[in-house]
Amino acid sequence: MANVRIVKSIQRRGLVGAMAAIATGVAGMRGALAQVSGSPPPGGAPGATIDRSSDYKLGGGDRMRIIVYGQANLTGEYALDGGGVLSFPLIGQVQAMGMTPGQLERTIVSRLHPDYLKNPSVSVEVMTRRPFYIVGEVRNPGSYPYVAGMTVINAIALAGGFTYRARESSFYIKRNDKSGQSSRLDANQETPVQPGDVVMVRERYF
Repeated sequence: MANVRIVKSIQRRGLVGAMAAIATGVAGMRGALAQVSGSPPPGGAPGATIDRSSDYKLGGGDRMRIIVYGQANLTGEYALDGGGVLSFPLIGQVQAMGMTPGQLERTIVSRLHPDYLKNPSVSVEVMTRRPFYIVGEVRNPGSYPYVAGMTVINAIALAGGFTYRARESSFYIKRNDKSGQSSRLDANQETPVQPGDVVMVRERYF
């Protein structure tokens, strides 16, 4: 009898383990189906936008992926035009210049709800930031991909370094504000560079 009880106990444990494995597999399948269908993950509040902590300011030339969950015809890659305007299906043009990704998410939600979609859920992810430009007394002037934390001396290094005529302590940056107005800022080697900036390395006097 003792042997029979042991066998039955082993069988019960095996059954419990199998049921747990099946439950785990079903949960995994549900998660995969949610990703494929573009619907929000289980437990997500309808209409809630994805939290974005980035304080990156959008501008002309930025390329991003915008996901409207459950709406494959709206989800895709979009680019801001030179004036920082996003053209988006249904809602038309959105002036996104100077917005953070999170602010753009909320703007799209407010424009879609309630006229087009009920409680839409939107995610905005910047894929390619607009480049910066460096001109003047560097070996390879031109445009370069922006990297977070960029400074003037980093930009000069990317451009091949100074020419022999460069004033190595005298620079300025041309930068556009939210309205597109350009301003000129005096800079040093440690001044942060932003996407879209034009860094000028001056020529020294002989």
